[in-house]
Amino acid sequence: MANKGSWQEFSRPESLERGAPAPAGDTPKAQQRVRVQRTKAGKGGKLVTAITGLEIPEAEARALLKTLKATAGTGGTLKDGVIELQGDQLAPALSALEKAGFRPKQAGG
Repeated sequence: MANKGSWQEFSRPESLERGAPAPAGDTPKAQQRVRVQRTKAGKGGKLVTAITGLEIPEAEARALLKTLKATAGTGGTLKDGVIELQGDQLAPALSALEKAGFRPKQAGG
């Protein structure tokens, strides 16, 4: 009788090479689930546009933030991988993200 827990199919190196998922950050821009939404949560009643779901390095995210701020003509920040633009900047953010190669989607109302 086999020992309990002795099945090792997915822990062998040859099985990990074939079926391993792609590491985060290797997803092409056109396949990432980028969400753009307006929110007031935790902002003292101020409206911000939040962009989530970006799987890009921080340097690229900062460059994208600079482009978004210039396009929208407003301020913004990058916090924990979420880009926040001041005010209701939904339409400019969607168009700038499409030009950057992403497929953004409006989230929320």
